[in-house]
Amino acid sequence: MEIQPQFSLKNYNTFGIEAKAKQFVAVHSVAELKNVLAQYKNENKFILGGGSNMLLTQDIDALVIHIDLKGKKVIDENDDFVFIECQAGENWHEFVLWTINQDFGGLENMSLIPGNVGTTPVQNIGAYGAEIKDSFISCDAVAINNQEKRTFTKEECKFGYRESVFKNEVKDQYIITSVVFKLTKRNHKINTAYGDISTELAQNNIKNPTIQDVSNAVIAIRRSKLPDPKELGNSGSFFKNPIVLKSDFEKIHQKFPEMKYYDISETEVKVPAGWLIEQAGFKGKRFGDAGIHKNQALVLVNYGNATGQEILAVSKNIQQTIFDTFGINIEAEVNVI
Repeated sequence: MEIQPQFSLKNYNTFGIEAKAKQFVAVHSVAELKNVLAQYKNENKFILGGGSNMLLTQDIDALVIHIDLKGKKVIDENDDFVFIECQAGENWHEFVLWTINQDFGGLENMSLIPGNVGTTPVQNIGAYGAEIKDSFISCDAVAINNQEKRTFTKEECKFGYRESVFKNEVKDQYIITSVVFKLTKRNHKINTAYGDISTELAQNNIKNPTIQDVSNAVIAIRRSKLPDPKELGNSGSFFKNPIVLKSDFEKIHQKFPEMKYYDISETEVKVPAGWLIEQAGFKGKRFGDAGIHKNQALVLVNYGNATGQEILAVSKNIQQTIFDTFGINIEAEVNVI
């Protein structure tokens, strides 16, 4: 382990924002992590995973600990299911592709989501009708204050829409080191009902899709809409899809009858934030080097040398305009630092 001072984080966040860490260290095992936490007990600490779900608006006046734990293994299985433990520093998409290559089903709809495995339970990431909670069993974590190991069950994680206990009750108290998933070995549940998956499969004349077919379809759809962070700095979807009480939505819908929505309960509907942003005229707009992607209004992008503050200003402009136009609050999905 090497502690590096005044370390550039430009290559450690998918927006490609230039910001510096007061100190930086990468840890490659739980033992190294515990050692750093104990050694720098009284220092301010910032935990960094894949850097895909954050917007840096300033330098980090702290010790940045990059979680670089690698490895995955089968820890249990039967005729129908397999239990995989994956280390927190593994790239999420590469892990999904590995499960598909083993013919393990359950994660294929979440192909090509940026980030690392360790941060997936924090956000309860999801896409195309699937969420982490659907295949999650447990995760191991280390307490920052005393380095004790704790296993969080699915129930203890309190998963919600892009929510978990790690964003609420135990926020900034634990570092996830590994995650256990329960995946199918046969009788895979093929989910093609959400988004454009069925259309993409039909265009390829696929009538009885496999999990590989679903993954390929999701990858094709995402690549057609979402820019590659290596080519154009971004953090995927910047905003959550707002959830609105039906009683409130009915009044809004009368004024905007073309507004898209999805029923999620007897009392709530989900409205696509991308649709709202596009209707407000932001899709493809550019403000200096900060802007909104031309193919997907949910994605804010760095065209080159935008600062985090400039991208944040664009996001606040969007939020205020959406509220003024539709009376709906949209929240950032990305963590603003």
